[in-house]
Amino acid sequence: MSVTQQQVLDSLARIKSPRGVALTNANVLSAISAADGKVFFSINVDAAEARAWESVRAEAEAAVRAIPGVTTVMLALTAERKPGAAPPPPPTPSRGTPGVQPVHAHKPPQGGQSPMARQSEIPGVAAVIAVASGKGGVGKSTTALNLSLGLRDLGLKVGLLDADIYGPSVPRLTGLHEKPELDGERKMIPLRRFGLAIMSIGFLVEEETAMIWRGPMVMSAVTQMLRDVAWGSLDVLVVDMPPGTGDAQLTLAQNVPLKGAVIVSTPQDLSLIDARRGLAMFRKVNVPVLGIVENMSYFQCPHCGTKSDIFGHGGARHEAEKLGVPFLGEIPLHMAIRATSDAGNPVVDSEPDGPHAAIYRAIAGQVRDQLKGVIAAA
Repeated sequence: MSVTQQQVLDSLARIKSPRGVALTNANVLSAISAADGKVFFSINVDAAEARAWESVRAEAEAAVRAIPGVTTVMLALTAERKPGAAPPPPPTPSRGTPGVQPVHAHKPPQGGQSPMARQSEIPGVAAVIAVASGKGGVGKSTTALNLSLGLRDLGLKVGLLDADIYGPSVPRLTGLHEKPELDGERKMIPLRRFGLAIMSIGFLVEEETAMIWRGPMVMSAVTQMLRDVAWGSLDVLVVDMPPGTGDAQLTLAQNVPLKGAVIVSTPQDLSLIDARRGLAMFRKVNVPVLGIVENMSYFQCPHCGTKSDIFGHGGARHEAEKLGVPFLGEIPLHMAIRATSDAGNPVVDSEPDGPHAAIYRAIAGQVRDQLKGVIAAA
């Protein structure tokens, strides 16, 4: 059953804002995306009123979920202070709009918990690790998928979460384009290929859709893909992160106790500068850095075997030594890796006896060894 924007609007019209106005007349709704039973939108309010709107957000989400045919709802409450707005005044008796508390009434108690106190394990998942990079275009997603397959080849039960909200690559890299179904608890069932449990935001939206989302929408999406997916029993869940050090990375670190992060970089200085920032971010939130991978480390001619250092060589190894983290290995810039990735048949699975698969399995072995004591022995 197809769900339309008008059905969503009709449902939201029954929800009242804190001022008693119908939500559809409150001038706070973003554009609504409704297709294939999946609904995405946000409620945008002033930061001073954010807490008063939280219950409205919850009511709106429940109302949309109740529409026949809706399978997935991603609704975020975004709040920002208006340009030039003054800071909140000191506490005074308020005669403001009914239902909207002044911002000073919502001050957290002194000695409140750290954001990391919200961490909780994903049931059935022994270890969650992130594959990250400081910048895009370094082959992070290809590395994440082949690392997952390398861990699989070592006898582990592995899942792969594509959390790159703005540019999900896993559907193309795996050749998967189906929509996930829901189980009896209305959790999404991950797709399966190559012996992996796989989930991506790319399974929920069309490939050409531009994901123009504010930070809270990104945070909501990452949380839902962690918590509203029936991952089952896994030794390792590999999370392919967006490039950079933004909301998605912090959401992941605050949501689950990450057992480690793998940083992917090319040998060139510009990439290493960004990789250094990514490593510093994970250290700041107390996530162990499992090591650095140098991708596109060198080009080896498929005809004569000559190696060429197109982006330089050894920069990531030197950076790992300098920063005191493991260097996990060098992956060449090679036609076979590119071609198998584009075809949706990653090289570790399509050429399991080849030299490139051996490199990824060696990297996976080092990651597994650092996770011993957390995951079951393979």
